[in-house]
Amino acid sequence: MSEKFTVSQVQRLKELDAPNELFDSSFESKKERDEEFKINEKQLARKNRELILNLLEKERVPKVCRIEDQLVEWLTGNERFTRVTTPVIISSGMLDKMTIDSDHPLRSQVFWLDSKKCLRPMHAPSLYTVMRDLYKLTKQPVRIFESGPCFRKETQGANHMNEFTMLNLVELAGVEEGEQMDRLVALAKSAMNAIGLEGYELKIESSEVYGETLDIEYNGIELASGAYGPHVLDANWGIFNTWVGIGFGLERIAMVMSGYSNIKRTGRSLSYINGARLNV
Repeated sequence: MSEKFTVSQVQRLKELDAPNELFDSSFESKKERDEEFKINEKQLARKNRELILNLLEKERVPKVCRIEDQLVEWLTGNERFTRVTTPVIISSGMLDKMTIDSDHPLRSQVFWLDSKKCLRPMHAPSLYTVMRDLYKLTKQPVRIFESGPCFRKETQGANHMNEFTMLNLVELAGVEEGEQMDRLVALAKSAMNAIGLEGYELKIESSEVYGETLDIEYNGIELASGAYGPHVLDANWGIFNTWVGIGFGLERIAMVMSGYSNIKRTGRSLSYINGARLNV
């Protein structure tokens, strides 16, 4: 009878980001299995320590933060977008305007502080408000973006976290009707070029909130999603011009660019730093 890694051995190897194919290994005896486990654990632990030392002595900034910096530089440079900062706490009325009511699936994923306030599950409600008011004030195309934490009661899988960083850009009245998807594609490609990611796919999908969307995927993992208007939601916010917008999941991008299999390695954490486990 062949032997497999024990539950505790598998857990330990996963903590050290062992390749998935290692878990399929079979051994002729428990002794052989345990010896192989020790060899792999030692190698992975050494690699883990090297990652930490590399961050402390050379890189100084975690991968997810470097990706954010690259996107910010791209947006505020050639693309001429302006960064905004809005509250993390939003009202239930803002979700209602997004048609995320009591019957909407996303409503149950919201972290509520009380009956009227919650932690934002997305940047869209606030960006709708800011871009509307800026357009009223300037009567010119508005290009803004926000980067910061959002919160959802997500399933705790390899690609989801309750707290994650989104960078959302939106351009109002800057594109002609009928050209929105072309603009989204151009922005998506330019963004991926800015961070140096290749091998991604652009896919047109459908969204419960936004209708037709343009998704950026890498090996089947959604990294970003773009939408455009005019849209049925726009009237709720006093928006009557064309617009395009894309939201990037920064931890997911850092995960795939680093070759990790679990997003927790790149998220806000007390267990990991820059993909390396602190308890080795």
